[in-house]
Amino acid sequence: GIAGVEGNGQSELVEVLTGLRKCTSGRVLLHGKPIANLSPRKIAERKVAHVPEDRQNRGLVLDFTLAENIVLESYYRKPFASGIRLLWNQVHAYARKLIDEFDVRTPSDDVTAGSLSGGNQQKLILAREMSRDPDLLVIAQPTRGLDVGAIEFVHRRLIEARDAGKAILLLSLELDEIMALSDRIAVIYEGEIVGEMSPAEATEEKLGLMMAGAVKMTTAS
Repeated sequence: GIAGVEGNGQSELVEVLTGLRKCTSGRVLLHGKPIANLSPRKIAERKVAHVPEDRQNRGLVLDFTLAENIVLESYYRKPFASGIRLLWNQVHAYARKLIDEFDVRTPSDDVTAGSLSGGNQQKLILAREMSRDPDLLVIAQPTRGLDVGAIEFVHRRLIEARDAGKAILLLSLELDEIMALSDRIAVIYEGEIVGEMSPAEATEEKLGLMMAGAVKMTTAS
Protein backbone atom coordinates (compact mmCIF):
# COMPACT_ATOMS: atom_id res chain seq x y z
CA GLY A 1 0.00 0.00 0.00
CA ILE A 2 1.04 3.61 -0.57
CA ALA A 3 0.27 6.24 2.04
CA GLY A 4 0.59 9.97 1.60
CA VAL A 5 -1.06 13.33 2.02
CA GLU A 6 -3.24 14.14 -0.97
CA GLY A 7 -1.40 15.95 -3.76
CA ASN A 8 2.00 14.31 -3.35
CA GLY A 9 2.06 12.39 -6.61
CA GLN A 10 -0.41 9.58 -6.00
CA SER A 11 -2.71 10.54 -8.88
CA GLU A 12 0.21 10.93 -11.27
CA LEU A 13 1.57 7.52 -10.28
CA VAL A 14 -1.77 5.85 -10.95
CA GLU A 15 -2.11 7.62 -14.29
CA VAL A 16 1.33 6.44 -15.42
CA LEU A 17 0.61 2.86 -14.36
CA THR A 18 -2.70 2.77 -16.22
CA GLY A 19 -1.68 4.57 -19.42
CA LEU A 20 -3.43 7.85 -18.69
CA ARG A 21 -0.19 9.84 -18.42
CA LYS A 22 3.10 9.64 -20.31
CA CYS A 23 6.09 8.36 -18.36
CA THR A 24 8.97 10.83 -18.90
CA SER A 25 11.64 9.02 -16.86
CA GLY A 26 12.20 5.66 -15.24
CA ARG A 27 10.58 2.37 -16.20
CA VAL A 28 7.37 0.50 -15.45
CA LEU A 29 7.71 -3.27 -15.72
CA LEU A 30 5.07 -5.97 -15.40
CA HIS A 31 6.37 -9.54 -15.43
CA GLY A 32 9.69 -8.07 -16.57
CA LYS A 33 8.18 -6.39 -19.64
CA PRO A 34 7.81 -2.61 -20.06
CA ILE A 35 4.29 -1.21 -20.03
CA ALA A 36 5.01 2.52 -19.70
CA ASN A 37 3.41 4.68 -22.39
CA LEU A 38 1.18 1.93 -23.70
CA SER A 39 -2.45 2.91 -24.26
CA PRO A 40 -4.96 2.26 -21.47
CA ARG A 41 -6.48 -0.53 -23.58
CA LYS A 42 -3.10 -2.19 -24.14
CA ILE A 43 -2.30 -2.00 -20.44
CA ALA A 44 -5.71 -3.47 -19.57
CA GLU A 45 -5.01 -6.29 -22.03
CA ARG A 46 -1.79 -6.97 -20.08
CA LYS A 47 -4.12 -7.84 -17.17
CA VAL A 48 -3.85 -4.58 -15.24
CA ALA A 49 -7.13 -3.55 -13.61
CA HIS A 50 -7.86 -0.05 -12.33
CA VAL A 51 -10.32 1.16 -9.72
CA PRO A 52 -9.96 4.96 -9.94
CA GLU A 53 -10.21 7.51 -7.16
CA ASP A 54 -13.03 9.40 -8.90
CA ARG A 55 -15.61 6.69 -9.45
CA GLN A 56 -18.16 8.94 -11.13
CA ASN A 57 -15.92 10.71 -13.64
CA ARG A 58 -13.21 8.10 -14.23
CA GLY A 59 -14.76 4.78 -13.23
CA LEU A 60 -18.20 4.85 -14.81
CA VAL A 61 -20.22 6.44 -17.57
CA LEU A 62 -23.15 7.56 -15.45
CA ASP A 63 -25.62 7.78 -18.35
CA PHE A 64 -24.83 4.22 -19.45
CA THR A 65 -26.65 1.21 -18.03
CA LEU A 66 -25.02 -1.13 -15.55
CA ALA A 67 -24.66 -3.75 -18.28
CA GLU A 68 -22.94 -1.27 -20.59
CA ASN A 69 -20.57 -0.19 -17.82
CA ILE A 70 -19.71 -3.80 -17.00
CA VAL A 71 -18.36 -4.39 -20.53
CA LEU A 72 -16.75 -0.98 -21.07
CA GLU A 73 -13.31 -2.55 -21.41
CA SER A 74 -14.31 -5.82 -23.09
CA TYR A 75 -17.28 -5.10 -25.37
CA TYR A 76 -15.18 -5.64 -28.51
CA ARG A 77 -14.03 -9.15 -27.56
CA LYS A 78 -15.65 -12.55 -27.30
CA PRO A 79 -18.01 -13.59 -25.81
CA PHE A 80 -19.63 -10.13 -26.04
CA ALA A 81 -18.96 -9.43 -29.70
CA SER A 82 -19.16 -11.29 -32.97
CA GLY A 83 -17.41 -9.23 -35.60
CA ILE A 84 -18.86 -5.75 -35.27
CA ARG A 85 -22.06 -7.00 -33.63
CA LEU A 86 -22.58 -6.74 -29.88
CA LEU A 87 -24.20 -9.85 -28.39
CA TRP A 88 -26.60 -8.30 -25.91
CA ASN A 89 -27.82 -11.60 -24.47
CA GLN A 90 -24.24 -12.40 -23.44
CA VAL A 91 -23.72 -8.88 -22.07
CA HIS A 92 -26.86 -8.99 -19.92
CA ALA A 93 -26.20 -12.50 -18.63
CA TYR A 94 -22.67 -11.55 -17.61
CA ALA A 95 -23.79 -8.28 -16.01
CA ARG A 96 -26.51 -9.99 -13.97
CA LYS A 97 -24.04 -12.61 -12.77
CA LEU A 98 -21.61 -9.96 -11.51
CA ILE A 99 -24.36 -7.81 -10.02
CA ASP A 100 -25.45 -10.80 -7.96
CA GLU A 101 -21.91 -11.87 -7.05
CA PHE A 102 -20.89 -8.39 -5.89
CA ASP A 103 -24.21 -7.59 -4.21
CA VAL A 104 -24.93 -4.48 -6.28
CA ARG A 105 -28.32 -3.27 -5.04
CA THR A 106 -30.34 -2.50 -8.16
CA PRO A 107 -33.70 -3.51 -9.64
CA SER A 108 -32.16 -4.24 -13.04
CA ASP A 109 -28.98 -4.16 -15.10
CA ASP A 110 -30.81 -1.77 -17.43
CA VAL A 111 -30.85 1.17 -14.99
CA THR A 112 -28.17 3.84 -15.38
CA ALA A 113 -25.05 3.82 -13.22
CA GLY A 114 -25.89 7.34 -12.10
CA SER A 115 -28.98 6.04 -10.31
CA LEU A 116 -26.91 3.94 -7.89
CA SER A 117 -25.64 4.98 -4.48
CA GLY A 118 -21.92 5.63 -4.12
CA GLY A 119 -21.38 2.28 -2.46
CA ASN A 120 -23.14 0.40 -5.22
CA GLN A 121 -21.26 2.34 -7.87
CA GLN A 122 -18.01 1.24 -6.24
CA LYS A 123 -19.22 -2.37 -6.10
CA LEU A 124 -20.03 -2.17 -9.82
CA ILE A 125 -16.52 -0.95 -10.65
CA LEU A 126 -14.97 -3.65 -8.45
CA ALA A 127 -17.14 -6.26 -10.16
CA ARG A 128 -15.96 -5.17 -13.61
CA GLU A 129 -12.28 -4.90 -12.73
CA MET A 130 -11.86 -7.92 -10.45
CA SER A 131 -13.84 -10.22 -12.74
CA ARG A 132 -11.18 -9.70 -15.41
CA ASP A 133 -8.81 -11.87 -13.33
CA PRO A 134 -6.07 -9.21 -13.26
CA ASP A 135 -2.44 -9.84 -12.43
CA LEU A 136 -2.25 -6.32 -10.96
CA LEU A 137 -5.07 -4.30 -9.44
CA VAL A 138 -4.36 -0.58 -9.05
CA ILE A 139 -6.92 0.84 -6.64
CA ALA A 140 -7.06 4.42 -5.35
CA GLN A 141 -9.08 5.66 -2.38
CA PRO A 142 -11.39 2.62 -2.58
CA THR A 143 -13.66 3.53 0.34
CA ARG A 144 -13.89 7.31 0.09
CA GLY A 145 -17.44 8.44 0.80
CA LEU A 146 -18.77 4.94 1.49
CA ASP A 147 -20.84 3.77 4.44
CA VAL A 148 -19.61 1.18 6.93
CA GLY A 149 -21.27 -1.76 5.18
CA ALA A 150 -19.81 -0.86 1.79
CA ILE A 151 -16.36 -0.30 3.33
CA GLU A 152 -16.43 -3.78 4.88
CA PHE A 153 -17.48 -5.29 1.56
CA VAL A 154 -14.66 -3.57 -0.35
CA HIS A 155 -12.08 -4.58 2.25
CA ARG A 156 -13.27 -8.19 2.19
CA ARG A 157 -13.00 -8.35 -1.59
CA LEU A 158 -9.49 -6.91 -1.54
CA ILE A 159 -8.37 -9.41 1.09
CA GLU A 160 -9.85 -12.27 -0.95
CA ALA A 161 -7.98 -11.07 -4.05
CA ARG A 162 -4.73 -10.75 -2.10
CA ASP A 163 -5.15 -14.22 -0.64
CA ALA A 164 -5.74 -15.55 -4.17
CA GLY A 165 -2.28 -14.30 -5.13
CA LYS A 166 -3.22 -11.09 -6.92
CA ALA A 167 -0.84 -8.14 -6.76
CA ILE A 168 -2.65 -5.07 -5.43
CA LEU A 169 -1.33 -1.52 -5.37
CA LEU A 170 -3.54 0.28 -2.84
CA LEU A 171 -3.36 4.05 -2.50
CA SER A 172 -5.30 5.51 0.39
CA LEU A 173 -5.37 8.59 2.60
CA GLU A 174 -6.75 6.43 5.43
CA LEU A 175 -3.86 5.15 7.54
CA ASP A 176 -5.95 2.50 9.28
CA GLU A 177 -6.98 1.15 5.86
CA ILE A 178 -3.37 1.05 4.64
CA MET A 179 -2.17 -0.65 7.83
CA ALA A 180 -4.99 -3.21 7.84
CA LEU A 181 -4.78 -4.27 4.19
CA SER A 182 -1.14 -3.95 3.14
CA ASP A 183 1.68 -6.49 3.16
CA ARG A 184 4.20 -3.66 2.64
CA ILE A 185 3.65 0.05 3.21
CA ALA A 186 5.44 2.79 1.28
CA VAL A 187 5.06 6.51 1.91
CA ILE A 188 5.05 9.05 -0.91
CA TYR A 189 6.05 12.67 -0.32
CA GLU A 190 6.46 15.27 -3.06
CA GLY A 191 6.48 12.56 -5.71
CA GLU A 192 9.15 10.43 -4.04
CA ILE A 193 8.95 7.23 -1.99
CA VAL A 194 10.52 8.32 1.31
CA GLY A 195 10.08 5.15 3.32
CA GLU A 196 8.93 1.54 3.28
CA MET A 197 8.06 -0.83 6.09
CA SER A 198 5.93 -3.80 7.07
CA PRO A 199 2.57 -3.29 8.80
CA ALA A 200 4.11 -4.75 11.96
CA GLU A 201 6.72 -1.98 11.95
CA ALA A 202 4.28 0.78 11.05
CA THR A 203 2.63 3.14 13.49
CA GLU A 204 0.48 6.16 12.74
CA GLU A 205 3.24 8.34 14.22
CA LYS A 206 5.97 6.89 11.96
CA LEU A 207 3.82 7.10 8.87
CA GLY A 208 2.59 10.59 9.75
CA LEU A 209 6.13 11.95 10.12
CA MET A 210 7.13 10.52 6.74
CA MET A 211 3.95 11.81 5.13
CA ALA A 212 4.84 15.30 6.41
CA GLY A 213 8.37 15.03 5.04
CA ALA A 214 9.91 15.15 8.52
CA VAL A 215 11.52 11.70 8.32
CA LYS A 216 13.00 9.84 5.37
CA MET A 217 13.97 6.16 5.36
CA THR A 218 16.07 4.93 2.47
CA THR A 219 15.62 1.26 3.41
CA ALA A 220 13.10 -0.76 5.34
CA SER A 221 14.03 -1.06 9.01
